[in-house]
Parts: sequence; C-alpha cells; structure tokens
Amino acid sequence: MLKRLSFMCTALLALAACSNNNDNARQAPQPAPAATAPAAQPPAAASTAATPAAASTAAPAAASTTAQAPAAPAAPATPFVDDGKWVEGKHYFRIEPAQAKVSDTNKIEVAEVFSYGCPACSAFHPTMNELVKQLPANASIAYLPASFMPQENWPMLQRAFLTAQALGVADKANDAMYDAVWTTKELSAMKTETSLKPASALPTLDDAAKVYAKFGADPKEFVAVASSFAINTKVKRSDDLMKAYGVDSTPTIIVDGKYRLTPGSAGGYDQTIELVKWLVSKEAAGK
Repeated sequence: MLKRLSFMCTALLALAACSNNNDNARQAPQPAPAATAPAAQPPAAASTAATPAAASTAAPAAASTTAQAPAAPAAPATPFVDDGKWVEGKHYFRIEPAQAKVSDTNKIEVAEVFSYGCPACSAFHPTMNELVKQLPANASIAYLPASFMPQENWPMLQRAFLTAQALGVADKANDAMYDAVWTTKELSAMKTETSLKPASALPTLDDAAKVYAKFGADPKEFVAVASSFAINTKVKRSDDLMKAYGVDSTPTIIVDGKYRLTPGSAGGYDQTIELVKWLVSKEAAGK
C-alpha cells in the first residue's frame, strides 16, 4: 500500500487543480474530460485554487533563459473597459511586487504554469490552445513547467520540457506529451487506476526522449542536454519564478508577471479566456 502522500491532486471536476498544499489524504489522479467548460462556481476555500498570498521569493532580474513560444495569431485587440465584472482579489490577484516574465518578450506575456502530469492541466489544455488563438498581436504565450509533485514524476517532465525547448521541439510535441501521459500512458506515473508506480519504476528522460524523437530530437542528444548546466539553470529559474508568482496550483495563468488567476478564480474555462484577454487589454492601456 502506498504511504500517505503530502500532496493531493484530483480531477473529479473540470475545475480541479493540482496543488502543492498539504493534505492528509491523496486520491490518484484520473484524466479529466477536456470537452466542456466547468461550472461557473470557483472551488471552495479548501480547494487547490490559487490564493492571493504574496510571492515567497523574488524572481531573478536577469534575462530569461526560457525559450519563448511561437507568437499567437493576431486576433483583434479589444479596448479596455472596466465595467466591474472582474474583481481584483476575487477573480484575479495582483503579484506584488511585479516579477520577471517567463520569456524575454517585449510583448504582454501570458504564461501558463503547468505540468504534463497534472490531470487538471490536461483537461484545460484544449482551452489553453483556444486562448492562444484569441490573443491579440501585442501578446505572446509562454509556458512555465512546475515540479512540486515528485511522486507523480513532475520534475522529470519539467526537465524534459525545458530540454525540448532548448532543442526547439517543445511546441511541436506539446499535444503529444499530454497524450503520452494520459492516453497511451507511456509516460504515466500511474501503476493502476488508484495507485502510483514506485519511484524506481517511473518513466525516465530516456522515455521522454522517445516521444520527442518523433518530432526531430535525437534521443542521445536529448538526454545529454537534459543534464547540462544550462538546463539545471532553467530548472532552478522555473522553480524560483513559480514561487515568486505565488503559484500553489496548476494550471495557473500569469499575465505579464503582474497578475495571477486560475480557472477556478475566473469561474470557468470560457471565463478564463475572457479574463485573460481583459487583463491583456488592461495592461496595454496602462491601467
């Protein structure tokens, strides 16, 4: 029998998130449906949605070592109108002080804090793809991989993503990596539907390299780069940024290093897209 774990990750509802909050019990994650938007009610106070807690550490001020995702299609920009629908401290939270962006873009950055091993991120993934399509030309997308669930192999998946970015194949393989965890299960941390694999049996970087090889990465080069100083630096920066942003659950969206929200705080998947676009227009207007 598995020992009780200090973290709980659940996908019983579409708004569920993977959290690094302590808990006395854990349910093994199940793939959540990624079709319809969740109910508009955000999770209760005991849920894993991000809270307005202040960031715990300052992010490095140096230029980003994380590769920037391809520019989003140029959707029409919308003028900023504050009609009182979105409330700071309820639907989104200000990050004080503002932190460095994930990438080195000079555009307004929309960053997703995620893990391929997070069932809630898998459920949110189609919505994230739709958000990318709807962002205006003055915004760009970035991805920040989390590592706070080691028992579910998140550190390996984080390192694999950052390595794939360095090799230029992360974006092409994004959908395939979710499939490898939740559909084919070749990168799954699950032993059965209700139990995790022991640490010694978790998928490795060699296994992840096989997925990325389908998109042009050389498996031997992939594994070698994954253990390099450059990737070690990116891993540390990713962890530091997540703490600086005050992230305690995934998926979480960060807008320009200044605002944090989750599908739960926004009130649903469709509302998340609407709120992010509103925050981009707010930032563009200098409000």
